Amino acid sequence: MTLIVRSESPSPDRSTVWLEGRLDAATYAAFDEALRDVTPLLDNGGTLVIDLSGLEYISSAGLRSLAQLRKQLHDRDGRTLLLNPQPQVKKVFDIVKAVPVAEVFASVGELDQYLDHMQRQMTAPGG
Repeated sequence: MTLIVRSESPSPDRSTVWLEGRLDAATYAAFDEALRDVTPLLDNGGTLVIDLSGLEYISSAGLRSLAQLRKQLHDRDGRTLLLNPQPQVKKVFDIVKAVPVAEVFASVGELDQYLDHMQRQMTAPGG
């Protein structure tokens, strides 16, 4: 099976990527290549949301790609947030503790609530 990667950058500080299929040894290079076009848009501390609702499988190669991506964005004061993981993919994250639980969201509403809260903290006096 292949991996389909779609992306959208609705604002300079937020991009969303949708994954569909498998992120494994056969597809991680295509994922890395696709994200090379997206991450420069977030050079100044932006947020990359990766929607995993269509991701059916992730291997150690896929986990490594996500970890490298998270590190790259973190090094530029950005963040990577994961959205809608299917149960089997979430179980992999749980087992390997690859992603902090605070960065995985079950729905767009939950993600938006988190982002709203974070922005309020930043704009609050003393924030």
